[in-house]
Amino acid sequence: MPKVYARRRVSILAALTGLIASVGLFNGPTASAALPTPVSATTARSYLASLTVATENRTGYSRDLFPTWITISGTCNTREYILKRDGSNVVTDSSCAATSGSWYSPYDGATWYAASDVDIDHLVPLAEAWDSGASKWTTSQRQAFANDITRPQLLAVTDNVNQAKGDQDPATWVPSRSSYVCTYVRAWVQVKYYYDLSVDSAEKNALQNYLAGC
Repeated sequence: MPKVYARRRVSILAALTGLIASVGLFNGPTASAALPTPVSATTARSYLASLTVATENRTGYSRDLFPTWITISGTCNTREYILKRDGSNVVTDSSCAATSGSWYSPYDGATWYAASDVDIDHLVPLAEAWDSGASKWTTSQRQAFANDITRPQLLAVTDNVNQAKGDQDPATWVPSRSSYVCTYVRAWVQVKYYYDLSVDSAEKNALQNYLAGC
């Protein structure tokens, strides 16, 4: 093939690839979520063994009891902070809202090009925390939990996947990407241990089974 045609072919392919990516049709891992690295499986198993096993109680729960999203830095609130942390080539406006970028959801392996397609998941859901001991916390403590950017608790993921997860624990829900399950359960146990939250028996059994394979 003459070089001039080869160059044109490469140019056309590059242009098509760029067009596909720009409209959000390319679902490869162009960005990687930056969840703080959770503890090792060995440490997670040790933490899990020390957690209190108790029946959950949702009496009195309201999401409003966990204030979100608070200002983290400058004009950026928690959601905006995580969008910048977990995205690639994220551009924000003067109010810190993401105007462009890409986000790879480790739960389902999808890549998104609009911030509106991404939710910030509370890995241990707020209702689950309430059931497990947060009902006894102050509002300030619940706010700290709901906006924790230090522990592996907040993660940018596909919005409808987050909505399907809802307030379920690992006894009934883990990410569909099997390669991410170990990371997920290690993070779950680390968060529960740090905040001294209990687990119910089905939750503990599921976590033990998953961690045994990590």
